Amino acid sequence: MVRALAFTSFTAFIGRRYNSGMKRATVTFPDELAEAVHRYVRSQEARPALTAVVQAALRQYLTDRGYLRARGPLHNSPAHRGSGRHNVSRSEQSVGC
Repeated sequence: MVRALAFTSFTAFIGRRYNSGMKRATVTFPDELAEAVHRYVRSQEARPALTAVVQAALRQYLTDRGYLRARGPLHNSPAHRGSGRHNVSRSEQSVGC
């Protein structure tokens, strides 16, 4: 019997690449799932890292089952009075953008 997810450990990994809020886990996939993930990654124009794919799938799984709050859409609205700067586009043109 192959377990789809066999977590050998959940330990905090503190280092240069990760902060103390990240956990590290060893995950074992059955062959059919590993091949499907591999096909998905190869089919993407900008190939995502395996970590990103697993995190997105796990986030969606837990959100769908009510164990994780859904992230709301990003609302980016201008300030009520604007930035207060009137020459923003002219300054950008002078830089050569």
